Amino acid sequence: MTQFVEPAGIGPVFAPDVTHVMAVVNLSPESRVRQAVVDSPAGALERSRWARDLGASIIDLGAQSSHFENRELSPAEELERLLPALDLLVADGFIVSVDSWKPEVARVALEHGAQIVNDTGGMQRPEMRAVVAQSNAWCVVMHIEGPNPLEVSSRELDGDRPAAVAAGLASLVAELSEAGINRVIVDPGLSINYSSDYARYGELQLETIRRLDELRVAGAPVMIPVPRKAQDHRMHTYLALAIEYGADVIRVHDVEAACDLVTLLGRKLGN
Repeated sequence: MTQFVEPAGIGPVFAPDVTHVMAVVNLSPESRVRQAVVDSPAGALERSRWARDLGASIIDLGAQSSHFENRELSPAEELERLLPALDLLVADGFIVSVDSWKPEVARVALEHGAQIVNDTGGMQRPEMRAVVAQSNAWCVVMHIEGPNPLEVSSRELDGDRPAAVAAGLASLVAELSEAGINRVIVDPGLSINYSSDYARYGELQLETIRRLDELRVAGAPVMIPVPRKAQDHRMHTYLALAIEYGADVIRVHDVEAACDLVTLLGRKLGN
């Protein structure tokens, strides 16, 4: 039987007035968001400590770029990038979320002490569900229109999409509960790169954040992955709205702005 490392602490604790800042640490040199990319395990530890000092409570550690133009790594390649940094972060007491849609990667990462599986494949694969159920880890249940971020095309933009996404997440959360997976965080999937109309997709992202309460399916906490924008002021608008509308977790690259805005807007940082 697979043996999982007992993680430090009990994982994230959620409360109505708390927003956890999930700081992105990328071990993928292909990533376009350069500010979150590190070039070594020591660099990952340094960025994570910097984020923690600012107020971030979760580190989202990823080694596979999710942009559809990049190639898919094999599980072995992804783990080779991931594990040395993960081991350092777990030893230093971080709550680590592993950002991967591959069950093989999630299983090994959990064995090494990761506490959250951020499955950007939307928890669709039975193998991933089995891994999470066995470990009793938290998982992020994300809406995605495709099997994984590298195999998406356009996103549906017509009709009442926020309601449709909420309904789809509710159905998925119910399926996971039947499979014994109850420690779930829902994510409307606002950071996936689709080949859709850019301006309309931006409007949908804003509309979804404003209707965040509809995403609270089965009482699950909600994560908003703050989408990157070419203009910082636009990205900060999305960030402020996510906080103001009560996101339980915000996944961010701009950690300093996120932590400052959480307290400025009257919410408490998770710890």
